[in-house]
Amino acid sequence: MSATKPDPLSIAKDLIRCPSVTPAEGGALDLLQAILEASGFSCHRLPFAEAGTPDVDNLFARIGDRGPHLCFAGHTDVVPAGDPDRWANPPFEPHVANGALYGRGAADMKGAVACFVAAAQRYLGRQGGTPPGSISLLITGDEEGPAINGTAKVLHWMTQQGETPDHCLVGEPSNPQTLGEAIKIGRRGSMNGTLTIEGRQGHAAYPDLANNPAPGLLAVLAKLDALKLDEGTSYFMPSNIEVTSIDMVNEAVNVIPAAARAKFNVRFNERHSSESLKALLHKLVADELEGSELEHQLAFGVSGESFMTEPGDLVQTLIDAIGEVTGNTPELSTSGGTSDARFIKDVCPVVEFGLVNATIHQVDEHVSLKDLEDLTSIYESFIGRYFEAFA
Repeated sequence: MSATKPDPLSIAKDLIRCPSVTPAEGGALDLLQAILEASGFSCHRLPFAEAGTPDVDNLFARIGDRGPHLCFAGHTDVVPAGDPDRWANPPFEPHVANGALYGRGAADMKGAVACFVAAAQRYLGRQGGTPPGSISLLITGDEEGPAINGTAKVLHWMTQQGETPDHCLVGEPSNPQTLGEAIKIGRRGSMNGTLTIEGRQGHAAYPDLANNPAPGLLAVLAKLDALKLDEGTSYFMPSNIEVTSIDMVNEAVNVIPAAARAKFNVRFNERHSSESLKALLHKLVADELEGSELEHQLAFGVSGESFMTEPGDLVQTLIDAIGEVTGNTPELSTSGGTSDARFIKDVCPVVEFGLVNATIHQVDEHVSLKDLEDLTSIYESFIGRYFEAFA
């Protein structure tokens, strides 16, 4: 171990310099592997491929060969920077100004990866290089992309290799404005739907010779908009359906179209599953179109099911670490979109805590230098408290 105190800012800067826009590795995993191997971790590079999807490189690193096994999960891939001229400084050239680190991935989530690496190094330095259990890192290059050749396949490999963790901390940016505001203990499920209604094309002047699918589509969409799925639960907000696209596939103003199509997204809490919602929506559409002589197809794609880690020792250990460093008592939240925790929850209990998410995916993405240091201290405290609680 280095005699100098591991520095999250230095690691974060080096990661930002890696242009790792999904699915490009960009040198980020090479960098982490070198740092972790020098700290005593055994590293495995795990490239995965699947027809029709981009090839993705991933990293699994572990130190220790016994339980309890604490895994940190994160990603080094980032969304595209957009027009670099809109940035005050080039997006992949880290820049420090006004007490903040600027660069693509500073908040989502190269900063948190850097914090955990530095925290693990500091903790191991105090332990003489050997933890009283195991610490691992699951780092993917496919979180911002299709999420097919990333975390899910790494977890499968881990299970085959006997590397299953007991608990996992995901470093996604979980705080809206202030470090220590919120821990994610679950996520709502997400399901996309495409409804296609087929009628009979004809001249607009002779509607009796056609069967316009547009009124049928609008009637169904009105039902979807008015549908109240639930009132919410103790930790989840109400489920909701949002129409995201309407397309009549018709360039002529005097022709009744043959088909009409709409897309929608459902965000749902633990009162529902994707299968129960599919059955509900199939019935709703069929009932609304009954007697219209319109045909319809309803197709779905599920991004993830709803899940929650019940508050208990794991959550309390993280709450205590956050309170020690920031003085804050975090809210237990399930808000936001999906994350790779949706895969990890099938393997072990999982919580999410990282940096402030106010600038993620934006031009001039940045993170407070103080937050980088404080998050490192929180992670270091959490690691120590974890082994005290579960060893």
